[in-house]
Amino acid sequence: MSAASPVIERGTAASRIAGVGVLAIIVLLAVAPQFLSAGAVDRMTALFIYVILAAMWNALAGFGGLVSVGQQVFFGLGAYFAIRLANAGLNPFVSLFVSAVVVVAVSWPISLFMLRLKNGEFAIGMWVIAALTHLLVNLDRLIQGETGTSLISLNVYDASARRLTIYWLALASMTALLATLFGLLRGSTGAAIRAIRDNEDAAASVGVRVTGTKRLLFVLAAFGIGVAGALWLATSITFQPKTYFSVQWTAYMIFMVLVGGIGTFEGAILGALIFFLIETWFGGTGVWYLIGLGATALVFSLFLPRGLWGTVEERFGWRLLSVGYRVRLPAVGAADPATDTIASARTTTHREKA
Repeated sequence: MSAASPVIERGTAASRIAGVGVLAIIVLLAVAPQFLSAGAVDRMTALFIYVILAAMWNALAGFGGLVSVGQQVFFGLGAYFAIRLANAGLNPFVSLFVSAVVVVAVSWPISLFMLRLKNGEFAIGMWVIAALTHLLVNLDRLIQGETGTSLISLNVYDASARRLTIYWLALASMTALLATLFGLLRGSTGAAIRAIRDNEDAAASVGVRVTGTKRLLFVLAAFGIGVAGALWLATSITFQPKTYFSVQWTAYMIFMVLVGGIGTFEGAILGALIFFLIETWFGGTGVWYLIGLGATALVFSLFLPRGLWGTVEERFGWRLLSVGYRVRLPAVGAADPATDTIASARTTTHREKA
């Protein structure tokens, strides 16, 4: 019997079909407002924002190993800078995205000292940055402290046209950010990101630019979350610092990623969808809704630590949106030459490699 060699693969028939399916879903979502009610359009816009939040936190923590409980700082700043830019005379729709660029400019110097911290120090340090930023925003006279203000320049647009524009902007933003993240993670930078997550010293020893790679990921996550904050402002119009800088936003991100599957591209999307459904069905129950979210997150942490998609991927080897490589080890087998080919085709281990 000839010895069979391990097979290294990335794309599969399932992943190619999934790619076509994703394109079809995006097209359907683009034309969906023609068939949806105003309330449904608003809810779908919220879903797109949740997907952005989950994907960005998953990129930072799941792929990069940078666990943060202070990402609400960029969510709040995205909304705040949109208010500021619109007040200065910029078109309110344009200000939504220019504000995210300003968030990038702010996140860069933050990364210079925050990325020196490790593990729990980084997580708590980001929470401190968010709290300090909240206080600084309150000092702005335009914001009027916790009273807040509104993106009143959006009110000049017809409500129906405004709703559709925000929907399409949210869909386009989600698609562009997911595509950018997917391309980044599939390339050499993505391999470097996962190497740093697994062992930072080992990654540095083989030539990975650890600090630069972590900073790139940090700034990308800040940009995406800043876009999400600005889009959320567009849907709600009002801006109150205590709402936008609340740690609750990061708690939502963590919940979505834990439930969907941390460190998997598909998991963040699945987690956002699950959170969206839970909020839609049970959001009106008040404090019991929050208790239920916490209990669900605890159950998943204890019994399904890899989340739903991570568990499915581990058990069945399903990979629809693969960003890494997988080594298929042939089954130890059969001495009969007639069955050697069949035995070699069977797999006993599925393992993703950077």
